[in-house]
Amino acid sequence: MDSIIQGITIYALPVIFAITLHEAAHGYVAKHFGDLTAEMAGRISLNPIRHIDPVGTILVPLTMFVASKLMMGGGFLFGWAKPVPVNFSQLRRPKRDMLWVAAAGPGANLLMAFFWAAVIKLGLAFPESTYAKPLILMGIAGIEINVILMVLNLLPLPPLDGGRIAVSLLPNRLAWKFAQIEPYGFIILLTLLISGALGVVLWPLIKFTKQMIVMLFGLYV
Repeated sequence: MDSIIQGITIYALPVIFAITLHEAAHGYVAKHFGDLTAEMAGRISLNPIRHIDPVGTILVPLTMFVASKLMMGGGFLFGWAKPVPVNFSQLRRPKRDMLWVAAAGPGANLLMAFFWAAVIKLGLAFPESTYAKPLILMGIAGIEINVILMVLNLLPLPPLDGGRIAVSLLPNRLAWKFAQIEPYGFIILLTLLISGALGVVLWPLIKFTKQMIVMLFGLYV
């Protein structure tokens, strides 16, 4: 039980900011390209309270984390925040700009993974400090959750960010047909997760990305 409480303490901050900053990034980039919907809704903010979904940001990640600890195994730790409202028709060039709005979320996760890598580096630089171990553990958690969210969201499945990027890049006729998958996207994702197929596809990409970050920052923990 102590290990579960300690784990929750370590993961809480990285999870909350990974999910909420992902959403805020969508709103900021949408504003840059002409859509003020998120700004008018007060969603372009670094305040997590504006983005937290009680189920997606707290209950689901907490349940998955506790379950993984009780079963003494690993698994996907992910969740979601309240989606930032984006009116794609308000973008200056909707089909083209959709790509940048969608890519902003995974891009924010990548930058946060770099930030947490720097936190680990800081902890390793002062090994005698009382804060060294908590910083390192939190940094490891931050890299893990941000890489998972980035890779998962880049899956080319509407309404995930990767699906919207695909719609932006495909020719108009194919893009329209592909976009029709969106109402069934969550069901497809859930089916892939339960069947284990999602892990087979994503874990190698997650592992590779984490290794690249470790090499880039010279981390050996």
